[in-house]
Amino acid sequence: MTEQAASDDHPAGSGTLKPVVFFGSAALILSLSLWAIISPSGAEKAIGVAVDRISSWFGWYYFLAATLVLVFVVYIGVSKYGTVKLGPKHYKPDYGLFAWAAMLFAAGIGIDLMFFSVAGPVSHYLAPPEGSPETVEAARQAVVWTLFHYGITGWAMYALMGMVLGYFAFRYRLPLAIRSALYPVIGRRIHGRIGDTVDLAAIIGTVFGISVSLGIGVVQLNYGLKVLFGVPEGLPAQIGLIVVAVVMATVSAVSGVDKGIRRLSQLNVLLAVLLMLFVLVVGEPFRLLNALVQNIGDYISGFPSMTLNTFAYDQPTEWLNAWTLFFWAWWIAWAPFVGLFLARISRGRTLRQFVAATLIVPFLFTGLFLSILGNSALFLVRDGNTEFGRTAMDSPEQAFYGLLEQYPGATFSAGLATFVGLLLYVTSADSGALVMGNLSSDLPTPVTDAAPWLRIFWAVATGLLTLAMLLVGGVQALTDATIIMGLPFSVVMFLIMIGLYLALRTERMREEALATSLPASLSGRTTQQGPPGTRNWRRRLARATTFPGRRAALRFLDGVCRPAFQDVVEELREQGTSAELLEGESEESALPHVGLQAPTGPSDVFVYRIWPVELPTPGFATRSVSTHDSYVRCEVQLAEGNQGYDVMGYTREQLIADVLDHYERHLEFLRLHHEAAARSALPDHRPDDPEAHLPE
Repeated sequence: MTEQAASDDHPAGSGTLKPVVFFGSAALILSLSLWAIISPSGAEKAIGVAVDRISSWFGWYYFLAATLVLVFVVYIGVSKYGTVKLGPKHYKPDYGLFAWAAMLFAAGIGIDLMFFSVAGPVSHYLAPPEGSPETVEAARQAVVWTLFHYGITGWAMYALMGMVLGYFAFRYRLPLAIRSALYPVIGRRIHGRIGDTVDLAAIIGTVFGISVSLGIGVVQLNYGLKVLFGVPEGLPAQIGLIVVAVVMATVSAVSGVDKGIRRLSQLNVLLAVLLMLFVLVVGEPFRLLNALVQNIGDYISGFPSMTLNTFAYDQPTEWLNAWTLFFWAWWIAWAPFVGLFLARISRGRTLRQFVAATLIVPFLFTGLFLSILGNSALFLVRDGNTEFGRTAMDSPEQAFYGLLEQYPGATFSAGLATFVGLLLYVTSADSGALVMGNLSSDLPTPVTDAAPWLRIFWAVATGLLTLAMLLVGGVQALTDATIIMGLPFSVVMFLIMIGLYLALRTERMREEALATSLPASLSGRTTQQGPPGTRNWRRRLARATTFPGRRAALRFLDGVCRPAFQDVVEELREQGTSAELLEGESEESALPHVGLQAPTGPSDVFVYRIWPVELPTPGFATRSVSTHDSYVRCEVQLAEGNQGYDVMGYTREQLIADVLDHYERHLEFLRLHHEAAARSALPDHRPDDPEAHLPE
């Protein structure tokens, strides 16, 4: 599971707290933690009963949900919607292809990968879900099951959350929060109790998901410190490691060292690759490469049957709870966390690029790592080292170090593994606290971070929950708790899929409305004839070559935009429409934004707004009113998002004409929508009619 999230040292502390989300999730987490600390045996029993019920009643549901998410994500990527960008149409990617791929690559690194790369294959070999143990077939399936649990199914959950968050935040200027994905389904109610409930569920799932990683990190690092320095295994050392994570997250929140943490995480990629290559070279490289190729073939050929294999006729319940159900719940719990990171680094990418890269790039590394480390461990066991096999299965935190001890330079490799694990462990606590703080805050922009005190609180709360679960039953208790907490958020993921699909279909209909209304827009333009008309093209040329500053923008907003909108509002009111003027201040430029809105139906409102955006003056600028290195664009923003073009320099008549163009286009969109809904109600309506599923 990934341990990576990023913050670009964005401003923090300018948002407001979401009271229901913060106090509700905080109360639940703290109550569960205190209950587990006070009565560990009672908590262990209750968790065990709940997991047994979920496994019996909803095991099939986890399999089906994971598969449907994968199918949906792939469909969006390959369909006509794949050309839609995460952000306005004119946006260019924030990062080049190589840098973007490198960050996706880094997202696949986590201390749990070290934990399960050895323990997973060995456990599946000695105790497979079906068939006889310790056979050639069991060895083939051992690595494939591990690849399956870390494969594209889980990354599809991350991809779903990432493209949903990126689409609604960067294209529609909605909050970078889970609730935004439900806007097409419930509209403005996302800002009410329903939205609060969705964000609360996301935080609860994320806290437990991160606690699992911290719990795994605690027990593995504790053993690594024992190997290197003789630190005894036990609760005192584990509490010390939890305190280290909380302190480091606190230092990061107070001093703003997110960029340093991110660079350390990128260093982890290089060190993890070095560790993998070390095992490959000093082990049996040709035998391992043969196994890698076969693992890839077995994974591809067996994936369709594995993805829906519920073992209905002879169900290994204990194995399912410990592996597949746990991993699917864990991926679901981590989806908001990793999705936010993926959304932040993917602005300007198309959905097709995003889906393809997210499903392929991280899995390439995890597949290599798991195959090389897993097969190295399997070869040891199959060659007669049964003691190592039993240790890896019964004490998985010792498995990775046990494998390194089989090669020369064990002290160096164990020290390197411990260093990598410690950095991943700290990064997980820090970035997790950042994301949970953001989810429990109402932030002004998608790139603003929560207040430092909120990040510190979530770091402490996560550490407390990790300690509580370790007291209850160690990693197994964290595993069981994740299966429980992942269930409610899986329902939210289905609502998210519906919301994204409706939004994409609506965008397609708006494009159709643009095409059908464009002739009317063009025919409505008037141009003066004769010598006076020559001023039009001169003014147009001047507007294209001028890069005005803030003062010019203020004059334009006050002298042209506001009077033009007031004229349109008054005319609409005379025609019986309760239009009104909109005014506010842009967070990006601290300049006022003006516009108008007019209801066009019981639950629909037309919005046209001029949104000032301050940008660096381009190098080709030859004529700039501004004396500074930046200029202001007055961009048009509709209810469905920024349109990406600048109206600075328009006359009042030109601006009114642009407003009317969009207003007519919006009415045409409503007409097409109404006709589609009417056709779907006809008795001879065909279910496969492409207009059958238009949003109401």
